[in-house]
Amino acid sequence: MKVKFWGTRGSLATPGKDTVKFGGNTSCVQVLGTQGTMIVLDAGTGMREMSRYLPSNLKRVDVLLTHLHMDHIQGLGFFAPFYNRNVEVHLWGPRSTTRDLRGRLMRYLSPPLFPVHLRDLECRLFVHDASSADVQIGEFRVSSRLICHPGSTVGYRLVGPSGSLAYMPDHEPAIGSARLLPDRDWISGSEIAREVDLLIHDSQYTDEEYAARVGWGHSSMKQAMEFARMNEARHLAPFHYDPSHGDDALETMLNENIAAMNPAFPVTPAREGETMVIGS
Repeated sequence: MKVKFWGTRGSLATPGKDTVKFGGNTSCVQVLGTQGTMIVLDAGTGMREMSRYLPSNLKRVDVLLTHLHMDHIQGLGFFAPFYNRNVEVHLWGPRSTTRDLRGRLMRYLSPPLFPVHLRDLECRLFVHDASSADVQIGEFRVSSRLICHPGSTVGYRLVGPSGSLAYMPDHEPAIGSARLLPDRDWISGSEIAREVDLLIHDSQYTDEEYAARVGWGHSSMKQAMEFARMNEARHLAPFHYDPSHGDDALETMLNENIAAMNPAFPVTPAREGETMVIGS
């Protein structure tokens, strides 16, 4: 399984430097299975860049949306397979209490927010409400569960022949508790994250920032590491950084928290354009 980061909701450029080390696009992660299955996690602005490199013979792609906040769907209108009649596109994501996913997406993919209506896309489009029932997508068994974040939000677990991945870019498992407790069964997201080979998790705040933003739906980098430890994840990729943090600040956060937590698993920060491999 190959995991490529096209958008990490990354950092601002550090003044005086030409590059943005962690990335500037919003959330979009491409997962390629060993048998050719392609899944895209979220549809942030990184989706536009990803579209430029999709194979010309692509027949099916599944897009799994965690929620419909703008930074996770802004790339949808620029997704090249939408405009190819030879491609089958499956959209998955949470419904609200009043509308199914199709109805919710129609409010974005329509004027005045976007000039093309959802109904006018050229691809063969299928829209699915994510539920607590697991589904098979190609070689992957996909689980989705509601997690703590404002509005209808789900986390995803993908299990394939070469390993497993959990994706929770917007998640606040510590809400309502002074700390993450050792009893993981009641913690939001544990069923998704338990013993995965790679956990991609919200790491937006410093501890001091989180203290002033409890209930906003995000985690500190320390909380992400503690959540990974609690659920025995084998590898953590911090993700969904606060874009007001420059590269230097993010590297300081990462190094200080690794030194303080001394995790028993590797911690590799998500960087736009980089690929991680799970299994052989």
